Amino acid sequence: MESRRSFLKKTAAVAAGATLGGLAAFSACQRKPLNAIPRWRGFNLLDFFTPDPQNTWVNPATEDHFRWMADWGFDFVRLPMAYPNYLDFDRSKPITPDEVYQIDDQAVDRIDALVAMAHNYGMHVSLNLHRAPGYCINAGFHEPYNLWLDEEAQLAFNFHWEMWAKRYRNVSSEKISFDLVNEPAMREDMNDQHSPVTSIPGDTYRKVAMGAANAIRSVNRNHLVIAGGNDVGTTVVPELLDLGIAKSNRGYFPAHISHYRAPWAFADIDSMPEPRWPGHYNNRYYSRELLMEHYAPWIEVVKQGVGVHCGELGCYNQTPHDVFLRWFSDTLDIFTEHGIGWGLWEFSGNFGLLDSGRQDVEYEEWYGHKLDRKLLDLLRRH
Repeated sequence: MESRRSFLKKTAAVAAGATLGGLAAFSACQRKPLNAIPRWRGFNLLDFFTPDPQNTWVNPATEDHFRWMADWGFDFVRLPMAYPNYLDFDRSKPITPDEVYQIDDQAVDRIDALVAMAHNYGMHVSLNLHRAPGYCINAGFHEPYNLWLDEEAQLAFNFHWEMWAKRYRNVSSEKISFDLVNEPAMREDMNDQHSPVTSIPGDTYRKVAMGAANAIRSVNRNHLVIAGGNDVGTTVVPELLDLGIAKSNRGYFPAHISHYRAPWAFADIDSMPEPRWPGHYNNRYYSRELLMEHYAPWIEVVKQGVGVHCGELGCYNQTPHDVFLRWFSDTLDIFTEHGIGWGLWEFSGNFGLLDSGRQDVEYEEWYGHKLDRKLLDLLRRH
């Protein structure tokens, strides 16, 4: 394992010498000429989503899951990872800056095994730091610094991405990509869930993204790097468009449909009116036309020759199923029309294709699971 000290010594050289090219490799394998990257379609898998590996996710991925995905025609999985999940440190107290560098090789091997299984079934794997050193959109772990404000956090961020780049040094960008950080936003106090969230200044985001991209491309200049939109993944960042980095947006608009009665998204879920699609909400009419308006900046990015993929989209299980499917059909239509691929959050669970726990679905029994066949048919059509 590379030490923190040796990493810090070479950081300046890495930043100066790395190359930010690498998307040209996709020119021959695009499925849609509008988009600079393939229109991968698939699912998020949450096996490494929590900071503590002992708190395993309730629906871990199995080989059957990959077999079914491939049989149904899907070719993409995104792995949102919490970086503490693969560290070796004293979990009885807050992590220190030095401990952020203590990679647990056995934990990384477990991630490797899932990546290898996905590749065996023809899946492109997008590695994502859902929790990066100094930033996560969610609470639940005490960060020692702020990714957007502190150079020490940025050096640790670059270290982690260089580690993953080395792990997959010789793996084609057709098979692996590096999604830098989940749902970026500025929060002054990283450890206070109620601290206000604002936009990251464009030049700040550019600096952080370039540092990580340089670290990745210093290992393999053709690695595919992806950066999420600003404002929790929703808005285009003009300052990133010239960096040879693909972009990731979100398919959760409007939130009163996608996150209806989600307690982490709305403070007073009991006061929420039952959603309609199309329909009014808070004196505004939501429809396919408004969806087009919302995604128009992303479509313009595609037209400029910058790759765009929707890393997450989906709907919490409290939204009426018929409303969900009508809204989701319109969302997927827009992405399909413009060659934008997507990753459903999640394969199995509250937002998922399997075992979603919806009360208004006639599930199909599927090898011990409950399959939402209507959702599957909709996804396969797109």
